[in-house]
Amino acid sequence: MFENMTYENILSDMLSRVTNDVDKREGSVIYDALAPCAYQLTQNYFNLNNFIDLVSGDTAVGEYLDRVVADYGITRKAATYAVRKITTSGAVSIGVRWGLNDTTYEITALLSENQYSATCEQLGDIGNTYAGVLDNIDNVGGVTATLTDIITSGSDEETDQNLRKRFNLQIQVPSTSGNTDHYKEWALEVPGVGDAKVFPLWDGPGTVKVMVVDNNMAIDEGLETTVYDYIEIVRPIGSTVTVDSPTSKEISVSADIILDGTMLFADVVSKFTTVFTSYLKETVFESYSVSCAKIGSMLLSSPGVADYANLLINSGTANVTILNTEMPIAGTITLTEEV
Repeated sequence: MFENMTYENILSDMLSRVTNDVDKREGSVIYDALAPCAYQLTQNYFNLNNFIDLVSGDTAVGEYLDRVVADYGITRKAATYAVRKITTSGAVSIGVRWGLNDTTYEITALLSENQYSATCEQLGDIGNTYAGVLDNIDNVGGVTATLTDIITSGSDEETDQNLRKRFNLQIQVPSTSGNTDHYKEWALEVPGVGDAKVFPLWDGPGTVKVMVVDNNMAIDEGLETTVYDYIEIVRPIGSTVTVDSPTSKEISVSADIILDGTMLFADVVSKFTTVFTSYLKETVFESYSVSCAKIGSMLLSSPGVADYANLLINSGTANVTILNTEMPIAGTITLTEEV
């Protein structure tokens, strides 16, 4: 909006309003008096541009996005603690703490003999990361402990991208009276849920299936119970709800590539794998075909690649169809350097 309000334009306009019988050259008294004022005005116009962005749902970030969506009854999903299973070699007390790398865990309940649930003391996805032999923080004598299964996944604070997605969904596709959009909205309100797909009447009248993935657009079966319990609280009476996760379908890629000499082969493979994995995540619940042409385009645009040949997707040359109950995940990436 204020793109033309640059330092040069503001200063030029100021000087044009001074009569020509006054010395206006750079270094003159009037020039040196107006230049700092023009600079400050430029800063103000720059800030005004930012302020406009910060009050729009499309461009607001951080706390400003929180304030925009709050007007519509939406709040950012807070980070949650992971709950893990710990196996010990002997009995331990509730409240005992153990550590692994940069995480710590507090024993919260006895599940069975030498099996305990423990809450990670660090918020977010980091609590889902590690497994293995734990360090004895509280000096419990003669007992070892191992961190094993995830009971409840921890999730990071909702990102701006996901919060904006929920905001746009509510504004652009109003949900009412337990319709399809309402079930999706409810699922997305659960911490840790990154996206959801709803199948109305999937098993006859009065039945609804909700399929969910986590914030990383990956399968997390631990979310199913949490989402189901929440929807049961808020849904209308009369519906039978099933919450499920999609099944994974591996997408493997093989191709011969010619390098342009700007990057090492290992770096080329790593960067392509990252881009390919991101592409598959973007298709979840949005597209039900993995495009061979799209993957070829990714290869050609990958840094360090001059050309490619013999591209195969799941051992074939055709697009791969994804069922509406499936989600694609990266399988084996086999790139061979042609010399």
